[in-house]
Amino acid sequence: MTAPAQPVALVRPPSALSAASLVSSFDRFAVGPMLVLIALDLRVTLAAAVAAASGYYLAYGLSQPLWGVLSDRYGRVPVMRGALLGATAAGLASAFMPGLVPLVALRVVAGACFGAVIPTSLTYVGDTVAAPIRQRALSDLMGATALGTAVATGFGGVLADLVSWRVVFTTSALCALACALGLRSVPEPPRGAVAGLGAHLGAVLRERWALLVFALAFVEGAVLLGLLPFLATALQHHGVTAAVAGLATAVYGAGLWLLTRLVKRLSRRWSAPVLIAVGGSQLCLGYALVAVHVSLVTVTAAALLFGGGWSFMHSSLQTWATSVVPHARGTAVAFFAAALFIGSAVSSSAAGPLAGAGAYGLLFGVAAAVALPLTAVAVVARHRWRTP
Repeated sequence: MTAPAQPVALVRPPSALSAASLVSSFDRFAVGPMLVLIALDLRVTLAAAVAAASGYYLAYGLSQPLWGVLSDRYGRVPVMRGALLGATAAGLASAFMPGLVPLVALRVVAGACFGAVIPTSLTYVGDTVAAPIRQRALSDLMGATALGTAVATGFGGVLADLVSWRVVFTTSALCALACALGLRSVPEPPRGAVAGLGAHLGAVLRERWALLVFALAFVEGAVLLGLLPFLATALQHHGVTAAVAGLATAVYGAGLWLLTRLVKRLSRRWSAPVLIAVGGSQLCLGYALVAVHVSLVTVTAAALLFGGGWSFMHSSLQTWATSVVPHARGTAVAFFAAALFIGSAVSSSAAGPLAGAGAYGLLFGVAAAVALPLTAVAVVARHRWRTP
């Protein structure tokens, strides 16, 4: 085992950590506005092209427990650097794939590698920022991921439309390489000794509150992350170009980036259940809008509401995840992220046939119906939970 790391006490995430989270978010969200272009270029149906997104999300989610255990055992920074190098290789290779099957295979590898970045970053913040100010620090990290989302859905769609979707994958791969190099200057925080794998996982999976948080993350991922890419395809179904559709859905990332600033201030005065209630209400309203009618106006409004919903609700849930099993924080956060992205993969895969048939009203209506009980359960549960 390596020598004990020196204590690290921070009030905000290191800039290199935020940059890595931005790039991971960019790579994850860039595919949404490009699905129609990928389908046309590779001469496949939209429902088939969705596999490039759902396969990525599934790998992103399923890899989380592995990254959590590895980061608890070998360190947060080394795991992120290694994963980013793997993402670089997979991203560059996927940009040159001539068919859907090899493209999906490499996007799965890229998703698994990029999947290490954000949950390990959250764990790093949990290790280095005191609990009373942790949500504010996590809001800073969420601001970086929000910026990556905005750039991906806006710039990614425009670049893919004007040049090629392959250039977008190349861009994120090269940025991942730059982040891997930049993380060399980030100090490794101390962490507790890791027991046997079975005992370590058991400490997390025996905690009932942790299991509830993971279940909430699964549904949240299904409702928002898995269906968010279909805002762009819904507009394209109504004749809007990929570039314009991407710019409309980029409002999600822009709104998220702005509203995380607000959440950072409000978290000093508002309780977590109140923040969750406000965020969940925005999710319900946003899906209700696009379930009734799909247009540039309603999609833009819904994207803004989803940015608000994510900044209020998700920041509260992920802060909860960093505290629910503090002695195995890396693994707990990894399971939280796994549930989130497995939920998104399941919903995006299930939504593919509905999107292919143009049944967007039904798709978004179901999402609104699921968001309501998600919000109610999360608010009540967070109100009843007490710090260990």
